[in-house]
Order: sequence, then structure tokens, then C-alpha cells
Amino acid sequence: MAGPLLLDDSPVGERWARRARGIGVEVLALVVVTVALPFLLAGGLVVDAVLAVVRRKPATAARLVLMLWWFLAIDLLALSRVIVIRWSTLGRDTPGRRRRLNRARIWWTSHLLAGVRVLFRLRIEVEDVEQAGPGPVILLMRHASIIDNTLPDAIASRAHGYTLRYVIKRELRMVPTLDIGGELVPTFYVRRDSGDTARELERLRLLAVDLGPDDGVLIYPEGTRKTEAKLARAKEIIRERRPELAERVERFRHVLPPRPGGPLVVLEDAQDVDVVLCGHVGFDGFRSVGDVWRGRLIGTTIRIRFWRIPAAEVPRDADERLAWLYDRWLEVDAWVGEQHALLGDVHD
Repeated sequence: MAGPLLLDDSPVGERWARRARGIGVEVLALVVVTVALPFLLAGGLVVDAVLAVVRRKPATAARLVLMLWWFLAIDLLALSRVIVIRWSTLGRDTPGRRRRLNRARIWWTSHLLAGVRVLFRLRIEVEDVEQAGPGPVILLMRHASIIDNTLPDAIASRAHGYTLRYVIKRELRMVPTLDIGGELVPTFYVRRDSGDTARELERLRLLAVDLGPDDGVLIYPEGTRKTEAKLARAKEIIRERRPELAERVERFRHVLPPRPGGPLVVLEDAQDVDVVLCGHVGFDGFRSVGDVWRGRLIGTTIRIRFWRIPAAEVPRDADERLAWLYDRWLEVDAWVGEQHALLGDVHD
């Protein structure tokens, strides 16, 4: 067994009220959507037919109805597996429990991604997935949409079988599957407005403890989904606070510059662990359900690529490591730009 669990530090009453509320909302939503599904689909088909004539808009309404039902059904099935795993082990943290949870998580994300792929007729192309394993690895992944959260487990973990330790925003505890499951494997929920960055980074540092061949640490270096306004603001801040990085930051076009705190803490404490970069295109611009509603996702080609960098190539000096991180992320930026040009994709 590797790595400490980062237990929820919120009051017990608040924690269980949050989980009860989340489960109740999902169960009620699934019941309502299931009962009303024939009517919702009929209405969606009518809306799609009208918009196809009036605006020549691709059929999206019926797809979104089916995707909502699929998400609720798969999420609750995954949640039931997580609850069974938790209670059948009587609260004991064991390697077997972590392996069972990892299989459940891979099943969950793979089925969610499969639903999107089938309903929206996506073509998914993965390049160099063998570079993502074996573990241990530090996986630095691009974040561009509400859909690409499925990729780490559905692609990398599924291919190599390792358990990823996640760094994700605290607001995602509203999803009961993530809330309850996140207590069973090392998961760090970032308090982005905590005001105590040093404490947050010290807790995040625990994710790098005792990384073994069945482990990986997942970090989204950008910290959020890119928009042109966010890119401009990030460049402005970095020019003011890190003038030595000004030349590098000006070269970013397609991804946000990395927020170095989290990645550098993990790289410092796991100096013998290889780094894997993951870039992808095709999900760009789909930051909300409203973006998906516009219909541009239908028939999209999703391209995913992995790069593996041996631990020996990561600088030991802190300043050199920061520059190295920016240079590697600029490689992702360049690849994303090349793929956009090849696909004629302007969603970025």
C-alpha cells in the first residue's frame, strides 16, 4: 500500500449532509428523467427538426437528453460500487481496496467517455499511449473542457493499470462519486480561495509519498480551462511577478501557462519519477453544456498524445526546474497548434 489518504477535514455533519443531498438530487433526477424520457426525446427531436430547418443546426437536443440520462445512470452505478467497496472493507485501507476502487473508476470514466463518443459520433485517436506507463509517473495533462476529465483514467490508467492520485478543485465534491471515492485513494481537493497557499502546497506534497509501480500523480498544470481573457491575464501576472519568464510566457497561444506551485512541489518530492505530458485537441471550447448545445462537438476528431520524460532529465535546481516546466508546456502548446491547423479547428 502506498501513499497516505487525505481525509476530508470538513465537519462530519456538513460532510454527510453534502453527500446525502448530492445522492438525493442524482437519484431524483434519474427517476424523473427516466419516467419522462419518451416525452423529453420527442421534444428534443422536434426542437432539432425545427432548428435544422431554421438555422441548419446539427441535431443536439435529443443527444443531450440521452447524455443526461446516461451520465446519471453511470454515475449512480459507479457510486454504488464505491459504497460497496467502502463498507465491505470495514473502513480498512488496503492495497486490495485501492485496486478495486481503481477498477471502478476506470469503468466509470470509460463508460462516460463511451457515451459521449457514441452519441456525438466522435473519433478518438490516441498516439504513444505506451509512453504513459508503466508507473510510477507524474502525469501533467491539458485541461480544455468539461469532458476531458474522463481521459486520465479512461485512457492512461486503463492502458497501464496504475492508480492515479488526483489534484482537483474542491467544488467537485458536489459529485458524490468523487466525494466518497476520493477518501479511499490519495486525492487532494484544492481550496483555490483558501488564502493559505503554503498550507495547501504542504498537503499536496503528500501525493508524492511512496509512489510505487502501481501509482501516478495527476495534475492539470493550467489549473483551469483556457479562454483568451484568461491567457491574457496569466501573461500579465507572470510578466509582473516572474520577469525572467516573460519571453517564454509570450509564446503561449493555445494553452495556459502552467501554474507552477503544484507541479513543482510534486517534482521536488518525486525526483526519481518519470514525467508524462498529455496534450489533446478536439474538446477545445466545450467549457459548458451551452457550448455543446451549439452542435460543434458532433463528428469531431479527438486527438490525444503522450510524451514521457525520464526523471534524469528533470533539473534538480529549483529555478532550472521552473524554466524546464515552462519549456515542456510550450511543447504541448506547439503540438496543440499544429493539430488545430491540421484539423481546421478554431474552437480554441
